[in-house]
Amino acid sequence: MSVKAVLFDCDGVLVDSEPMTFLALQEDLAAHGLPLTIPQMETMFLGGTLERVRQVANDMGAGLAPDWCDSFYARLYAMLRDRAELMPGVEALLDQLDAAGIPYAVGSNGRRAKMEASLGRHPALWARLQDRLFSGQDLGCPKPAPDLYLHAAAFLGVKPEHCVVVEDSGPGAMAAKSAGMRCLGYAPQGHADALIAAGAEIFTDLNDIPKLIGLA
Repeated sequence: MSVKAVLFDCDGVLVDSEPMTFLALQEDLAAHGLPLTIPQMETMFLGGTLERVRQVANDMGAGLAPDWCDSFYARLYAMLRDRAELMPGVEALLDQLDAAGIPYAVGSNGRRAKMEASLGRHPALWARLQDRLFSGQDLGCPKPAPDLYLHAAAFLGVKPEHCVVVEDSGPGAMAAKSAGMRCLGYAPQGHADALIAAGAEIFTDLNDIPKLIGLA
């Protein structure tokens, strides 16, 4: 099938936001009596929602309050607005997709406000993406459910089988597979086990995407 649209995850694919997110989370959970390593948190939480983090942490004895997600997000948004950088090659990749007439959209488990904090720090990119951002939390259909990517594909007017999803997490790759979409698993640091288990095709450089989807 020819590729007629590309759907991107946000954190860890478009913006390099996950390291600071996990560091902030590690500090916060430790303050609540739950010391975890970054690899432990990546295994348990990567690609999920912050509400799921709260639920799992409380099952482990953290005692996070019902409003913990909102207070953590407030601190995280401030960090993202100040420090979130783009993943290498993002803007050049979108240039190539525009030149080829291939539309794109973003499907993230994070809230739209989080995407505004991280992507909004980069005005040129924000201008390209602000009208095509979709949040699994805001829509009530977070990954690994397929609904988020199906919603994004419908917005672009492209059938699922003609979409390619770019993901960096197991839940995201599972969502793509359930939606009937091909998934490219972005693993720049080589941590690909969850992506492979979910059936993603592994790559390590955003500059490889045009070749992988038949543009180069």
